[in-house]
Amino acid sequence: MMAHKFNENTELSMPIRNLIAMVVGAAIGTWAYFGIIERLNTIENKLIMTEADLGMNTEFRIKWPRGEMGSLPADSEQFMLIEHLAGELEKLTNQIESGEAPYDQQQQLTLNFYKDRIEQLEAEVKGIRKDMMSMVHDMNNIKPPSDHSGH
Repeated sequence: MMAHKFNENTELSMPIRNLIAMVVGAAIGTWAYFGIIERLNTIENKLIMTEADLGMNTEFRIKWPRGEMGSLPADSEQFMLIEHLAGELEKLTNQIESGEAPYDQQQQLTLNFYKDRIEQLEAEVKGIRKDMMSMVHDMNNIKPPSDHSGH
């Protein structure tokens, strides 16, 4: 057997379609390689972003309820309103327990109307009673007593 020596001047004969197939195969291989590398980079970036978000979420989940991350302005306003209402409720509870429960103006007006009306009706009843007693005494020819408050 003869040993073949190859150098830069060595000629190689091959059909052109084989040469084109090899170039196309190399191009497809290169395209596929870079496509895989790009996909791996995309997945790696998404993983890094997800881990960062997860870390921040975990920190938020732990620190927010403790109040270590501050609060929203709406939360602060609601907290102040709750404190105010709690104070008002405590005042009302104390007034109710001490018998000094407040009532609104309409209730006061209604109560005053009923009081005045009852006093007026009592006066009318007293007058009717006096008139009836006078009629009874007149019918029986009895001298009326000087004080009618006993009847």
